[in-house]
Amino acid sequence: MRRNIMDLMLLLGDEAIAQGAMDAGLSGVYAYPGTPSTEITEYIQRSKQAKEKKVHSEWSVNEKTAMEEALGMSYAGKRAMVCMKHVGLNVAADAFVNSAITGANGGLLVVVADDPSMHSSQNEQDSRYYGKFAMIPVLEPSDQQEAYDMAYNGFELSEKYETPVLLRITTRLAHSRGAVYRKDLLEENILKLPENMTQYVLLPAIARIQYKKLIDKQQEINTSSEGSAYNYFFDAPDKQRGVIACGITINYLRELYDHGEAPYPVLKIGQYPAPVDKVKMMIGSCAEVLLLEEGYPFLEEMLNTPYMPQAKIKGRLSGDLPRTGELNPDLIAQALGMELSPTRAPSILVKGRPPSMCAGCTHIEVYNELNAALIQYGKGRVFSDIGCYTLGALPPYNAINSCVDMGASITMAKGAADAGLKPAVAVIGDSTFTHSGMTGLMDAIYENSPITIIISDNRTTAMTGGQTSLATGKLDEVCIGLGVGPDHVHTFEPSPKNRQEVINIIEKELAYEGLSVIIPVRECVQTAKKHKKQNIKKEVAS
Repeated sequence: MRRNIMDLMLLLGDEAIAQGAMDAGLSGVYAYPGTPSTEITEYIQRSKQAKEKKVHSEWSVNEKTAMEEALGMSYAGKRAMVCMKHVGLNVAADAFVNSAITGANGGLLVVVADDPSMHSSQNEQDSRYYGKFAMIPVLEPSDQQEAYDMAYNGFELSEKYETPVLLRITTRLAHSRGAVYRKDLLEENILKLPENMTQYVLLPAIARIQYKKLIDKQQEINTSSEGSAYNYFFDAPDKQRGVIACGITINYLRELYDHGEAPYPVLKIGQYPAPVDKVKMMIGSCAEVLLLEEGYPFLEEMLNTPYMPQAKIKGRLSGDLPRTGELNPDLIAQALGMELSPTRAPSILVKGRPPSMCAGCTHIEVYNELNAALIQYGKGRVFSDIGCYTLGALPPYNAINSCVDMGASITMAKGAADAGLKPAVAVIGDSTFTHSGMTGLMDAIYENSPITIIISDNRTTAMTGGQTSLATGKLDEVCIGLGVGPDHVHTFEPSPKNRQEVINIIEKELAYEGLSVIIPVRECVQTAKKHKKQNIKKEVAS
């Protein structure tokens, strides 16, 4: 098909998904920022097309609320997309799994960006398992064009089977650019309530009916995957080996050969459930099969059964590929027994530097004050959370002792205090507090737990680029409103000029046999710079 060059765009994988969704008649995107998924929502927020169409694109307080809001828009018949990073799917899991039972009315696309090699994450979990667990279609693009196409066509797939669709990408695709041809712009769906007005009421009697409907759809979903244009087979004469390449890994394989053509059969997979007939054909016709997957050995585990010759399937489980981290052409070449050419030999890199907080960062002064107040008690008493302030674990601060998941600082501090560790301190950011810290605070309020909570408020979601923090300017009111005693809620600006005064406040609350909240407030230096530039531009323009 001849394509119009005017429809060509150079986009990040994240941006391609955003553009594909908008062109498919998107009515709303719901998300909490998390690398490597953040740019999807940001692209829509900047889009003139989205503004003209009045596409909803405000940030949600966390991934669970985002998932539920998107499900509500789908309930009303509109096309909705929810975006998050892989660990965010853990937060949204309750609503996500149950949305497969309720089904979708308007198209519902759940975009999850996995982070193999943990560039900015706590783990490498593979979201394909969630899709299999929920028994819904899963799409995995190999390049930016497929990312666009899958977002564009994913809504139709969702509406056809009346189920959410999971679109899974990884960091390397999310943050690399490629050429993308756009499709025709579709109009938004009209407002239309479900024909079955009880399907979203998951009382057990109704849920059992809905669950059977989901089970009954499985054969159709499998058939759709078998015939999907995203799953295709390249035949070749050399049957001593075959390769199954999932998602982006097909590109790593192509880089090893002239014109991108391998001398043996290749099965490229981009839609799940995996196409059973094509997989059987590959395994039956080749002496051995190398399985390429970015993330966990998801498909390899399913194929490694007692009925399969142990030497037949090669991959991460067999040790032919590393069990952890991202794949690359060199690793695949080694697994194929190819000699690396000099141009492909690993190069010596400049020694990397550990990450550090920005000069002038709010959190630096907070840790200086906290460390000074804790000297008399010794180390091992500070439970932290996920944000820029997590870098307080590194020298020269060495100020925190945990970082597990969003919101865990408060609840872990409470648990440690319950065990007898006093004082116990929680350090959490403003955005993380609204994301999942408030529920832990309620536990502490109920028992008046002897913990000191520091909500380090830099007035933004700084770690992911400065997105809106939903409780800016209201954190003290929120804490008092939930039930923290007003005499033990303190707000101040962290700075060297009032350091001793702040240390005195922290010391007093550490000694208090009850719950206290301390809120240091000063804008992130990066967003402050950005706002200063914006104000200068406005002054010049006026």
